[in-house]
Amino acid sequence: MCTRVSLKAVFVLIVAMALVSLLPAPVSAAPGSTDTVVHVVQWGETLQIIARRYGTTYTAIASANNLRNPNFVYAGQRLVIPTSSSASSTVSTGVYIVRRGDTLRAIAARHGTTVSYLASLNGLANPNFIWVGQALKVPSSASAPPSQEQGSTTVHVVQRGEFLARIAWQYGTTASAIARANNLVNPSLIYVGQRLVIPVAGANPPASDTPSNPVSGGEKWIDVNLSSQTLTAYEGNQVVYTARVSTGVAWYPTPAGTFRIQRKYRYDDMTGGSRARGDYYYLPNVPYCMYYYAGYALHGTFWHNNFGTPMSHGCTNLSTPDAGWLFNWAPIGTRVVNHY
Repeated sequence: MCTRVSLKAVFVLIVAMALVSLLPAPVSAAPGSTDTVVHVVQWGETLQIIARRYGTTYTAIASANNLRNPNFVYAGQRLVIPTSSSASSTVSTGVYIVRRGDTLRAIAARHGTTVSYLASLNGLANPNFIWVGQALKVPSSASAPPSQEQGSTTVHVVQRGEFLARIAWQYGTTASAIARANNLVNPSLIYVGQRLVIPVAGANPPASDTPSNPVSGGEKWIDVNLSSQTLTAYEGNQVVYTARVSTGVAWYPTPAGTFRIQRKYRYDDMTGGSRARGDYYYLPNVPYCMYYYAGYALHGTFWHNNFGTPMSHGCTNLSTPDAGWLFNWAPIGTRVVNHY
């Protein structure tokens, strides 16, 4: 009897120690350093969200942790967070004067940040309310496009994790201009080590943010710009709503073309990918799904907040509030135009 009790006690102790080891470690100082902290990634977090929390940049965190793809982090991952004393990329701010037609979403996209960060930085209670002449603080530490002489070109060597829209933003041009300059049949397909000629402003006029076939009258239609990762809802030629989106990655591109919304579901279960390739997924209760071509849909997204960057298997990801607005606004049959 005593032996059994003793064995049981040992077993309970071992189980308790195992459970403790499985608990996520708290955010803490890195051993032997007062300049860094360690962050344990939680479900739904992205590198941009984590960077804003600690007042640094996602590129600084990626560099400190040797991340090849800054868009990929996973729950439970331990990240070293460089502080202002150890990171050279501390966020600084400049001032932007609001002009007629500006929205906080457009200003955020222009400065490589998010609406929530700008609202927090400027103490805006309502991010939808800004006025002409308002002075807004904006991050100024984002890398500026390289300056080049008019009419000249440069060559960019594609790095792991890059895609055409991000390269275009880096050089102050558009994905469609780079695609034309390099005769790319599929702008979604580029590869590591590929040498791309980058046209500067004036060498190729930037593509318009809207297609060349505007709709007369008041017909509702949806424009998805695959280069700028933006969605615009129109009634005729009048803009009624804009949103940042995440469309398909290079190996799962979003189809370009003109389509019509065929089916709408308040919630739907989604599955895709491949177990063999290791990218299989099953997502229950995806909100505000609007299918426009086969399994491709516009829908709400609760598993990431990295809008403005291609992230999907071909669908168009929106934030849940944006998807809800679109779902209630667009009837079946609404035209959807996907273009670069």
